[in-house]
Amino acid sequence: MCGICGYINLDGRPAEVETLRRMNETITHRGPDDSGEYVFGPMALGHRRLSIIDLARGHQPMQARGLSQQIIYNGEVYNHLKVREELDTPADSFQTTCDTETILVAYQLHKQECLSRLRGMFAFAIYDPDDNSLFLARDRLGIKPLYIYRTANLLAFGSEIKALLAHPKIKAEVNVAKLPAQLTLKYTLDDETLYRGITKLPPGHFIRIDRDGFHMQRYWDLKFTPKETFETEQDAVTAFRDNFNDAVESRLMADVPLGVFLSGGIDSSVIAAAMSKMVSDPIQSFTVAFAERDYSEFEYSRAVAEHIGAELHEVTVSPEQFFEAWPTMVYHEDEPIAHPSSIPLHFVSKLAAEHVKVVLTGEGADELLAGYERYYQTVYNLRYGKYFPSALRPLTRAMINLLPDTFTPKRKAVRTALYLPTDIDTLFLDNYAAFPRDAAYSALRPKYQETAYNNVYANFRHLMDECDSEDWLDKILYADIKTYLLELLMKQDQMSMSASLESRVPFLDHELVEFACRLPREFKLKGFDTKRIIRMALGDTVPAQIVSRSKRGFPTPTKEWFRGAYFGVMEELLLGKKSLATEYINPEFIRETLDRHHRSEWDLQERIWTLGNLEIWLRVCVDGQAPASVFEGIGKVTQCA
Repeated sequence: MCGICGYINLDGRPAEVETLRRMNETITHRGPDDSGEYVFGPMALGHRRLSIIDLARGHQPMQARGLSQQIIYNGEVYNHLKVREELDTPADSFQTTCDTETILVAYQLHKQECLSRLRGMFAFAIYDPDDNSLFLARDRLGIKPLYIYRTANLLAFGSEIKALLAHPKIKAEVNVAKLPAQLTLKYTLDDETLYRGITKLPPGHFIRIDRDGFHMQRYWDLKFTPKETFETEQDAVTAFRDNFNDAVESRLMADVPLGVFLSGGIDSSVIAAAMSKMVSDPIQSFTVAFAERDYSEFEYSRAVAEHIGAELHEVTVSPEQFFEAWPTMVYHEDEPIAHPSSIPLHFVSKLAAEHVKVVLTGEGADELLAGYERYYQTVYNLRYGKYFPSALRPLTRAMINLLPDTFTPKRKAVRTALYLPTDIDTLFLDNYAAFPRDAAYSALRPKYQETAYNNVYANFRHLMDECDSEDWLDKILYADIKTYLLELLMKQDQMSMSASLESRVPFLDHELVEFACRLPREFKLKGFDTKRIIRMALGDTVPAQIVSRSKRGFPTPTKEWFRGAYFGVMEELLLGKKSLATEYINPEFIRETLDRHHRSEWDLQERIWTLGNLEIWLRVCVDGQAPASVFEGIGKVTQCA
């Protein structure tokens, strides 16, 4: 796990080492153990290293014996020793035991075909000075980030956007066309970012730049058909358990201590249980909660740790710590933070980094195996909504609207086919958005409203159409893995790397993913039973109370904070004299949103969170303010340490 950055002057001008050095210094937190720079003609390659494998000999940029190519690499290839064995090379071809060198030799022999051999998470760049070509690749699921900036004369890339912004030719400018998506879903739905001109290399893609020009190609995709067939249900259970255990075991490869994030949910719990059987010493586990009792799941983490004999380390986050850290976390994420859980993730990463260098986490299981309530709610709304006469919907909508907003059944009814038209944009995307499209339209100032409604979800529908299955659930999972999960993975990467900690995600082992995608629906979702195959195959490895728990996510007390002690803080942040978001968002809309939430008329915490992140991002990442200055002099919030 490291950080990479670099650029190539496409017009042939020599690259400048000072520019590269500035880019590389912005991502020091990703690799405090070592750094390296390489400048040759128009090419500049920078690397920051967090040493995990072959601690003494893994310096990058790396050049293999007898090869002219240079590589910089971020990630882990867990099967790299097996890949070495399969390469037709002399026994003395390798100078290290690093997976970095394995990738470089494999590329020299097989070019882009080498990607099909790699099992793991990666983003890397290989430069060949012999033909002035550059090859960039990103892992199949997008676990490792890779951002791109491209003009006619320049291509720059990096593990974080801040590295690109350190290049003098790249400015931080708002990509206003993506503001509607940022408001509705809290992330963009394609390879664009909220910065004009800065994009993401899509997962499962590579780029090659040579004398023939710029070429981007997909080398891997999710396949949901043909479905797996099993003689008995137990055969499916056994196959899933074997694939899962293999994924966990492969991710124990390291020359440094490992641990696990333990949330108390079933995903991280089964990973911890599997790890405990594969190592001799008690595993190191780490958990985080808030001081508010309703937002603490320590009892579940403790139950799992005791069950498997793990050592559990806990950290509690106070509201003061949360708000103090918020602007700094936006700086690390480079974009507005989609989920409040990013901030406690940083605190538990700091705690873990005091004990280990690598942790395993449970990301990916929900998107892979239909773990969220919104999946079955949408599927059943689509299924039964088609039998509800559309002519009656205006009547039922009017009747529901007569109910008081504080009436709990109303809050459920407005999300059903009794109230909503049965299209995927409304039932799935609008229904669970921070800002449904009409609210996003109302929020934006008139000059930014043009793109706010009709096409904001177009890419999600396009992704659903790309899925090779006709099953609605498969289509939704396919698109969510390429959008929503990608945002979660960036959160996981950037928050853990803010503490110089590597995180690994066994559920996103591509062989396990390929198997799980082809599972028939009843192994993922049956009735209201989500992630059914996990409970069937691995439920006996964790306490029964963990298996029977419903999905809760990682709850944060933002509803109470924004309504109570921190209402004034958010009011001053969003509507004070220093506000930048009001350039794009109607102040009247912000005022109404804050007041309705404050009066408990409706739970609008997600909208306030989204607006707060936009404001902080504009100040810190676009305007260049120091994170510590954002909350200076506002209410009870002190400077960020």
